[in-house]
Amino acid sequence: MLSRRHLRIKVMQALYAYQRSEGEPLAIGEKFLLQSVERVYDLFIHELSLLLELRKAAIRRMEDGRKKHRPTEDELSPNLRFIENPVLLQLEQNGVLAAHISKRKIDWTDHSELIRKTFVNIMQDGEFIAYMDAPVPNYRDHKRMVQYVFDHYLIDNEDFEFVFEEKSIFWVNDFEQVGGMVARTLHDFKEDSEMGGLLPPLYTDPEEDRQFMLDLFRKTATHNADLNKVVAEKTKNWDTDRIAAIDILLLKMAICEFMHLPSIPARVTMNEYIEIAKEYSTPKSKVFINGILDKALADLKAEGKVKKVGKGLIGG
Repeated sequence: MLSRRHLRIKVMQALYAYQRSEGEPLAIGEKFLLQSVERVYDLFIHELSLLLELRKAAIRRMEDGRKKHRPTEDELSPNLRFIENPVLLQLEQNGVLAAHISKRKIDWTDHSELIRKTFVNIMQDGEFIAYMDAPVPNYRDHKRMVQYVFDHYLIDNEDFEFVFEEKSIFWVNDFEQVGGMVARTLHDFKEDSEMGGLLPPLYTDPEEDRQFMLDLFRKTATHNADLNKVVAEKTKNWDTDRIAAIDILLLKMAICEFMHLPSIPARVTMNEYIEIAKEYSTPKSKVFINGILDKALADLKAEGKVKKVGKGLIGG
């Protein structure tokens, strides 16, 4: 579920915090890193569980309508399409998801009013109305509606972001990333699967990805003085006071990969940090980091300091 780029971002965030701590042991920084990654999956489960809560809100609204003193015809014979949406039913019947929700003790009771109001807003949406009134929607239509609700009412919702921020400090920078993971999970659901599909694991390769992340954190931290020297040398014609702190950190991480992570192709390293700079730093950072890393890689190769395992890894 977490790509190498996501892992690099997590290492970047952990290193940023670690470098601003005063003499904090490296082990504490590593613990923070691992916790922040594990909490990504917690947020993933919380976001999926919200879809189930919306279905429950729809059921409660239907039941309340039937209990009225003088219910309308629509309240006596409600449209059950959303409640019986096959994708939502697959999520409801997914034993793995249920186990994760139980393990994390996820309970939205304190936020039931927010969920109720959210569902009321969904009911007034033209897309939702069209879905409910459509003649015979197929599985793709049902899935598209669930994805629409998630994208427009759960992720793009400041109230839910506030709730998540209160639940965990680790989640502040993860909403967009995890939202994408949920969207991909829903996209991969299949009609002929009882539970829709398997929930993705946290790591693509648990052993290798976890070790990559820890190596990058440890080696960037422990070689900090040497990495600073390399960065200072390559940026000596720049006003260092005007270089974004995140850019300096990204440069050090990338150069660490060049010098100390032999299995990562140098070109992959360059591309990854340029992309991260686009998202997390200034508008000019992409060009700046590309130029500095290009020069740093050439000089380090000439000095014999880039040692890669495998044919073609230095250049690509």
